[in-house]
Parts: sequence; C-alpha cells; structure tokens
Amino acid sequence: MVKQKTIKSEISLIGVGLHTGKEVKMTFKPAPENNGYTFVRVDLEGSPMIEADANYVVNTQRGTNLEKLGVKIQTSEHVLAAFVGCDVDNVIIELDASEPPIMDGSSKFFVEAIEKAGIVEQEAKRNIYVVRENISFTDEATGSEILVMPSDEYQVTAMVDFGTKVLGTQNATLKKMSDFKNEIADARTFSFLHELETLLDEGLIKGGDLNNAIVYVDKDISEKTMNNLKVAFGKEKISVKPNGILDNLTLHYPNEAARHKLLDVIGDLALIGTRIQGKIIANKPGHYVNTQFAKKLSKMIKIEQRNFVPTYDLHQEPLMDIHKIMSMLPHRPPFLLVDKIFELSDSHVVGLKNVTMNEPFFVGHFPDAPVMPGVLIVEAMAQTGGILVLSTVPDPENYLTFFMKIDNVKFKHKVLPGDTLIFKCDLISPIRRGICHMQANAYANGRLVAEAELMAQIAKKQ
Repeated sequence: MVKQKTIKSEISLIGVGLHTGKEVKMTFKPAPENNGYTFVRVDLEGSPMIEADANYVVNTQRGTNLEKLGVKIQTSEHVLAAFVGCDVDNVIIELDASEPPIMDGSSKFFVEAIEKAGIVEQEAKRNIYVVRENISFTDEATGSEILVMPSDEYQVTAMVDFGTKVLGTQNATLKKMSDFKNEIADARTFSFLHELETLLDEGLIKGGDLNNAIVYVDKDISEKTMNNLKVAFGKEKISVKPNGILDNLTLHYPNEAARHKLLDVIGDLALIGTRIQGKIIANKPGHYVNTQFAKKLSKMIKIEQRNFVPTYDLHQEPLMDIHKIMSMLPHRPPFLLVDKIFELSDSHVVGLKNVTMNEPFFVGHFPDAPVMPGVLIVEAMAQTGGILVLSTVPDPENYLTFFMKIDNVKFKHKVLPGDTLIFKCDLISPIRRGICHMQANAYANGRLVAEAELMAQIAKKQ
C-alpha cells in the first residue's frame, strides 16, 4: 500500500509572473490527507481557494489557466509538475497574485523548495488509477494526440514536431517519475520568434526576459522587431547565435524543448486529481489537448470509482457461512439478510446475499413486480458491518448492534429476485468505544445499486 505524502514545513518563493510582470510571493504549505493540490489567493478577500481540477480550466493560451467563481490562477503547470515529480500528494499553494513566479521557466526552483521543506508520509492510502486499456484523445484541428496504455508505473513520452528547421522533430521520455528532478525539472519553457512578436503585441510576457524562456529564431529579424525586443527585455544588444537561439542562453539538453513539453504534460495531467499507473504517449502535446485529455480521464475515473464493483470468486469457500454468521449476529431468518462473509479485516468486511423469489418481503413488495425494499438493502449492509464491529470483541454472542446514524443514502438500481448482492463496508474512522462509522456499498449485476454512510454501536445484552 502506497501512502499519501505532504511537505513537512511551509516554504516561500518570490519572483515575477511571466505574463503579468508582477512580483508574486508563493508559499507551499502542508495539507491534510485527501486534500490534493489547492491554490489559495491570499491577496483577495476571504482568501478564496481553487482546487487543481481539470474542470476549472478556462483557457490554455500560453499556459494552463484555472478559474473558479471568478477567481483565477494562471500558468499552473510548472508548479503542479514539480509536486508530481517529487511524489507529493497534498499541498496548499498560497499566492498573492494570479500567477506563480516564472523563475527560470522550468520546475527546478519549485523542486528545490519542496526538497528543502521536506516530505512526510501520511496515514491515508494513495488513490491510484490503474490503466487497464488504451485511452486516447485527439485534437482534430492540430493533429495532437495523447494516449495512455497499461504499464507497471507512471511513464511519459512526448513526441514533438515543430515544423521548423531550427527545431524540427524532438522526443523525450521519462521512464521513472523518480528521475523527474534530474532529467526533466530544469527544462525551460520556450517560444518561437513569431509567437514572441504576437505576445508582445498582446501585452503579455511582461515578466519575461531572456533568462526564463528560450527563444528560437524561426525567421529573419527585422530592425523594428529587434528594437521592440531590446525594449521589452531591457537589453542594449540582442543577437542570434549559430544554434538559432536568441541571445546567449545555453541549452541544458539538445532536446530541451521536448523535455519541457513532457514537463507540461505532467503538470497538466496533475489536474486529473488521481495518480496514474500507465504510460502516457503524447504526440505534439499542448495545453489544450493535455487538459482535454485530463478532463476525459477524470470523468472516466469518477464514473469507474462510482460504479466500481469488487471482484470475488463467489464459489470459493467463504470465510463465514450462515452458521458462523448466526453465531455472531443476533439476527435470525427471515430478518437475517447476510448469507456469507468472504473477507474480514480490521478495517473492512465483504458479505453476500442471494436474493430469491422466496423472500418474505416479496409477498407484498410488490407481488406483480417484486423489488427488494431499499431499507432492507441498508439493513443488509448494516448487518455486514455488524460482523466487522462484533469481530472486535471476544464474545460477540453477548452483544447487540444498534443504528446511531444513517447519512448520504442513495439507491441507484432495483434489486430483483435472482440477483446476488455483494456488500462491502469500509471503516471511515477507527472503531472506538464500540462505535463503528463506515462507508457501505451494495453491488449487483456488475454495478453499484446502493450506498450509505452508516454509524452503529454495539452494546452488551441486558
């Protein structure tokens, strides 16, 4: 079991936003289990929060930009990539502006800050989505495509074709996320000269300089453009080097552009909100196709989690048959609603009930269209949970189980004669003083039919 992680202590960085040109202070803070990545705008009234969620992506012009209830976060991808690359699950990212500092255009400084703050393991299990079949998304307009396929771990390959002589075709691969720091984190963002001219005309990249973005010269520079660049970057002299890069920036890698595109993919896919076990192959990736794929995968994962049905061999010898169940539970037919127990641990239990036409409740509910009453499905889940809580005492036959609370009950599908019901109950919090708080799910015919949050207490028979 892989456990979630957060940072040990808070740490701050100060820099300028790439497009706003404003100084910004960003602080990483430890976050509780299951928090994920959340941005907090401390410069706004009430310090509104925006979760790093693909559904909050509003545009992808020169970065992945989020918005929730009018509150914005710009260019989130480099920061998010750093946390994924450092194997951190939960963190609060406070900002006093809309945009994280660009630093050198990579994730390097964020990784260094995370390592300085330290990383600590938490108690909760990490939620990992295991890819079992190929899933893809294609942007027909650009020909960009992202595919994820089954793999033993999270891997990413980026293949880019920029259609220019100065850059051409490049590939980059990250086989292990533990190599992110050394192979990907310091790959800097880049732009082509023709894009730079457009950005300057639109009043963007106010925080840009020739130290935090690689500029590839894909056309002849006019004197007017050269003068505009000198003003924009505060340079007295700007030149093009033999390798086609503006000014004198030295590349970290021959394929640094492809590595940065891979970094962007990792940061954008962090918006899925769930760790991935699978191999990503991104052909001509960009923020639009990345985030559209993140939205698609996020939706699929939520549907699968909601309808996830545990698989069990129903013909195996059960852990507890009906006789052992009756030795523990005080219920008796026709009100005993659990036939077998297949699994039992300190934190969960799995049981089964075969629903037959002979059930006494079908006599009146409903004779011409028999449906198992929802309240009895809840009772059956509770009896299964009763096995879990009674297993904590040495003499369960001397105890009774009583409901204390039922919350968030949902009935999703009818249960009919002939169905086999599977009940799975997981503790929400440890059992204390005989009180059991659990999430209970009921499955039949390969889908979730009912769910509820139950609280019960055992008490000695008077």
